Amino acid sequence: MEHTLTSYYRLPEGWEQPTPSESKVGETGFFQFGSKIVCYGESDSGVAAKATSAKEFDALKSVRRNGSAIQLPFNISRVIANLRLEHYVKEFAPAPNKLVNHAFVREAYYSVREVLPVLVRRYLQRSYFNGWRHLPFPKWPVDFTVDNLHEEYLRLLMAARGVTKVPFIWFWPAGASSATILTHDVETAAGRDFAPNLMALDTSHGFKASVQVVPEKRYEVPDSFVQDIRSRGFEFNVHDLNHDGNLYRDHREFLRRAQKINSYVHKYRARGFRSGAMYRNLDWYDAFEFSYDMSSPNVAHLEPQRGGCCTVMPYFVGKILEIPLTTSQDYSVFQILNDYSIELWKEQIGLIHKRNGLISFISHPDYLIETRARRVYEQLLEYLRQIAEDENIWFALPGDVDTWWRQRSQMKLVANGSDWVIEGAGAERARLAYAVLDKGPLHYELAGVNEGVPS
Repeated sequence: MEHTLTSYYRLPEGWEQPTPSESKVGETGFFQFGSKIVCYGESDSGVAAKATSAKEFDALKSVRRNGSAIQLPFNISRVIANLRLEHYVKEFAPAPNKLVNHAFVREAYYSVREVLPVLVRRYLQRSYFNGWRHLPFPKWPVDFTVDNLHEEYLRLLMAARGVTKVPFIWFWPAGASSATILTHDVETAAGRDFAPNLMALDTSHGFKASVQVVPEKRYEVPDSFVQDIRSRGFEFNVHDLNHDGNLYRDHREFLRRAQKINSYVHKYRARGFRSGAMYRNLDWYDAFEFSYDMSSPNVAHLEPQRGGCCTVMPYFVGKILEIPLTTSQDYSVFQILNDYSIELWKEQIGLIHKRNGLISFISHPDYLIETRARRVYEQLLEYLRQIAEDENIWFALPGDVDTWWRQRSQMKLVANGSDWVIEGAGAERARLAYAVLDKGPLHYELAGVNEGVPS
């Protein structure tokens, strides 16, 4: 069985013993683990068909302790996978009686999307998203279910063993409190032509970003444009195939498109990918050949495909690293919410930073041409620069996150007398930390650089 906590925290080898579930194969549904954590999967404690009824089945009450070992009434690795891979989303299947939810309407919409006036697009999108505030799960505006589940499981194990401190490899390099990435999706020729201005704006505030470009049909992608992106120190990534909303409609067609996407990944020497409109099916990702993907929102209440991966940390889907979107897209904030401020972003930043997570953004040069929107984006950059200096946040490119997370996944904590030493590629940037259990909730403390303190 996979060592769930070791994978997440990078605990010392042998600290986490396998705790296989005795749960039999049965009905899949929602249940709680304590008063706040909503899970999805099979559980001996029972499950509900709807997330709103999860509180009727609290699996925490069924946890059994045998000496220093604990037995969960569910398979925690499977539940975490169900959340990260969004296997629970069948509850949010679109209502068939709503015209905007029919497949032929979506296909028609994408066929004329580029020529639709903004007001018409906004009306159709707001109609589709009507009622989003009442979705019970994931939790808006940021969902920490996967992260909470890891913390609660570690707390239970520590309590069972009478341990108050457990060493682990800190989440980010050089002891950074959290991480932030900026990404730009280019949707139209107008956006492509404005992208240099947006990159110059980022650079003027001390930031670099990744730029995702649609390789077919939408607009030309001159070699000079690709070179300009890279010469500025930005990353070039592939954005879907033709951004028509149909990448995952049919598996056979998906495989054909995936092969073409892979060819563009190799052609442009790109490491990253994001699908059009954040459509996704992570169960099919074994067909892709890029290193990291950025198509999974943390909470997708304002995305065409509902759901969310319920975590603010990167995670592996097979060989691919998933780097989730953890804040709201600029288009959603401006056009769907009609909010021309950074207040929602500030709230999301604060929540994610408090949990030491990845703060990731999508903005589009297409929607920042307008002066009012661009001024708001400048306010965001100014705010990010301020907190970067005040809070020791690691501002990175997605490729940097990909490299770090892969290195961290291979690092080991090795005992050296009463101390701990981190070994592996990239260890010079790693920091030792401790999960600490006292009278309050579990919390984290950093130790010295790549060395431990007596335990």
